This record gives sequence, structure tokens and C-alpha cells, in this order.
Amino acid sequence: MGYKVAVVGATGNVGREILSILAERGFPADEVVALASRRSMGVEVSYGDKTLKVKDLATYDFSDTDICLMSAGGAVSKEWSPKIGAQGCVVIDNSSQWRTDPDVPLIVPEVNADAIVGFTKKNIIANPNCSTAQLVVALKPLHDAATIKRVVVSTYQSVSGAGKDAMDELFSQTRAVFVSDPVEAKKFPKRIAFNLIPQIDVFMEDGFTKEEWKMVVETKKILDPKIKLTATCVRVPVFISHSESVNVEFEKELSAEDARKILREAPGILVVDTREPGGYATPHEAAGEDATYISRLRDDPTVENGIAFWCVSDNLRKGAALNAVQIAEVLVNRKLITARSKAA
Repeated sequence: MGYKVAVVGATGNVGREILSILAERGFPADEVVALASRRSMGVEVSYGDKTLKVKDLATYDFSDTDICLMSAGGAVSKEWSPKIGAQGCVVIDNSSQWRTDPDVPLIVPEVNADAIVGFTKKNIIANPNCSTAQLVVALKPLHDAATIKRVVVSTYQSVSGAGKDAMDELFSQTRAVFVSDPVEAKKFPKRIAFNLIPQIDVFMEDGFTKEEWKMVVETKKILDPKIKLTATCVRVPVFISHSESVNVEFEKELSAEDARKILREAPGILVVDTREPGGYATPHEAAGEDATYISRLRDDPTVENGIAFWCVSDNLRKGAALNAVQIAEVLVNRKLITARSKAA
């Protein structure tokens, strides 16, 4: 007998991806329920070869549901996740609402799966920011080998990280440029077509954006509070997949060649690095894939014990949907939850 799983925000980019990945990976669910706001009631979404009709979150009873995969934004999660958790259903949340809460584990299964046991305090588990998720997957095996002192990362983040409206805006602006129509910016502060925007989320008092702050605090929580990290986050005119340029300084000696061997053996990583034209991963190749791709591995001559590399991953999958499903798999595989229908 399997589990009963609810997907909140089932009509959004990440919600649809979660439903697809649950089916792809054969998650042991006897029943999957698609939930969203009242205005989406009756909308049909795909789950494998089945079609689900979306139900209203506000009237749904979670008392017999085992896992809720929440992808409906911070405000919805703030209101509903504690209520759902109180009914005995474990919430795996994709928003930023719970990531810094000390009573909520922030999990990337390849990195810190053991921390998941802390979920019992609130019955909530947080999924990290998409740009953080792929970064810590790459950093974890290197940190274990040589202890990271400092990380400098610049991100090149796709518009899908800002939702479906952002993807539509890139499409409509690109078309407008080609046909000489006016280019309208609604979702982003400046035009995104054929442009780069060095701002993701709001500015903070110290000049960093909230996205950059998230990467710092989340990496420290997931990996090691002693790691020093600074980030510059940039939105780029790419539909899917985030890329990152990463410089890492270690306490112990670690060459790029050492790092290459370590990363080739690490879970969730594919090294594509042949040092020839095209011998690296790009956002296009990463789209639709589960792996975090590492390329351009080289020694950083400006510091002692430093390397540099390029990191690419599908932000809708590893950055959100896949990671959430992997967290659910950890709960099941480690027998941290029992299907309530089975218990009854």
C-alpha cells in the first residue's frame, strides 16, 4: 500500500514538474491530488498517463494525506503549511518562507539527508533556493575533501525561476524586437530580451539583493556555517536552467585534477569538461535533465588552494521539483513516515 500525496500549486511551472517527476520516478503513491486556489478548480493537469482535476486548497482535508509538496509561494505556505503539518501531513515547501527557520530542516538529499529527522518539530521540510541547490551539490564533496574557506559565485539565472509570467515576457519581448514592436517590461525591472539584469529579488540595505543573501545563509545552513560566500545574481534571457561561475578557496591543498576525480564520483553530478570548443555544459543541454553539470574545472592562480568551475542545472528540476520529490523519497526510504491508510 502506497502513500497519499498532495501537490499544492499544481498549475504552476514547478507544480506541473513535480507531478511529472513523481510519475517518472515511480514514487509509491496510491493517490496523488492536485491542489491550487479556487480560481484554478477544475483545471486539468497531467500525472504520468493520467489526468487530474485540480481541487481547491481552501476546502481540502489533509487528515488522511501523508505528504504535501507545496509550491504556491511564500504567502500561501506561511498560511497553510503549519495548518497542514498540524493535521499530521508532512509539508515539503519550495518557497523561501521556512528556509531560515531553525525548527525546519533545509534539505538537499545528496548533501545533508541526515538533517531531515528534524522535520518532526513542525512537520515542515524546506527546499532551498534553486541557485543554492545546484551549488551545494557541487560544493559538498569538495568540502569533505579539503574544507572550503571561501566561495565567490556569479549566477546566470533563467527566467523560469521567476515563474510562467516571466517566461512569457521573455518570449513576447523577443518577438517584439524582431518585428519592431514596442518592448514592454512588466515582470522585470528592465527589458530581459537580449539583455542581462543584475538584480534578482529586492535590494537589501547592504547593497546585496535578497537572492544573493539567500545563497549565503542557505549554503551556511545546509553545508557549514563557517564557509564565507559572496554572490552576484544575474537574470539572463534563457528560458530554463541556471548557470554559475564559481571560485572556491580551500583550507587544504586541492587541485583542479583532484576536484575532477572527486566530482566524477559524487552523487547527482556529471562532469563534462574536455577543454575543447563545446566541451562543456550549457543551459540548453541541462534543461530536462536531473544532473548538476560541472565544466571548466581549473586551478585558480590568484589564491593558495583555489579552483574555479562552471556549474549548470535545470532550475525547475534539481532546483525545485526533483529536489522536493527526492526529499519525499528520503522520508519513505528511511521509514520516517508511515502511510496513514496503511496505519488505519
